[in-house]
Amino acid sequence: MLLHCGKDDGVSPGRATADGCWLRGATLDSLAELNELALALLAEQAAVRCAGASTLLPPFAELWRALDGVARRRAAACPYLLLDARFGEPACWRTPPGAAEVGDAATERYTPHFSVPAATEVARLVFFYAWHLARSQPAAARLLLGMPPATIAAISRHTLRQIQALAEAHPEWLRPRWPARVQVWRELLLAAGSGEAAQLERARLRGMTLLAAEARLAAARYAVSAGSSASSSAAVSATVGAPYGQAERRATMPPRPQPG
Repeated sequence: MLLHCGKDDGVSPGRATADGCWLRGATLDSLAELNELALALLAEQAAVRCAGASTLLPPFAELWRALDGVARRRAAACPYLLLDARFGEPACWRTPPGAAEVGDAATERYTPHFSVPAATEVARLVFFYAWHLARSQPAAARLLLGMPPATIAAISRHTLRQIQALAEAHPEWLRPRWPARVQVWRELLLAAGSGEAAQLERARLRGMTLLAAEARLAAARYAVSAGSSASSSAAVSATVGAPYGQAERRATMPPRPQPG
């Protein structure tokens, strides 16, 4: 498995990633809790018709309704956040020099993916979680949220009040991860509903592969925009994607034959 039980410096329970990076048990517990809230939000939004809503919601109305508490917890156990908040866009999170409030840092508006009231509180929790990881566990922010180093650096410079102001100013940044990849979500929801272990692991690994690709692309784009050479850009991309290497290899392997 990509994540497995262990000890975090002999003090608290943790899990090790493919590159030997330790994740704290509380970090993963909070991730699962956030994912459960995300799934509840997606189910609520799927029941509401909205012109700006995510393209993945309407086709899955029945699947969302069929997802009971047990199945939702299975889906929530993915080793990555099921929501995104422009984590691959460092410029959104960068505070201008001398700015008093981070709410003025990014004036560009995005079409909101959620219209239900619950989205505001979920967005606030996602922003705080991202800020906490960026400051205290940057490797976890990279692995669980798909943040490139530039985003981690930008978020970690914010104060608590600034991150709260940003969450209140830009709840429209919140969106489902991979909103256009309907098949990825279909596989995850069906696997969570069935409880079939191999199917669920394949769905999770597919998500890890996509997250790795996005993190590498975001890092490469930032390196190019910052004036780095092509070789430096490739090196940054490879470094960011290192924790996902094992997951990518396993996700592309054919399923093991089941004993007859």
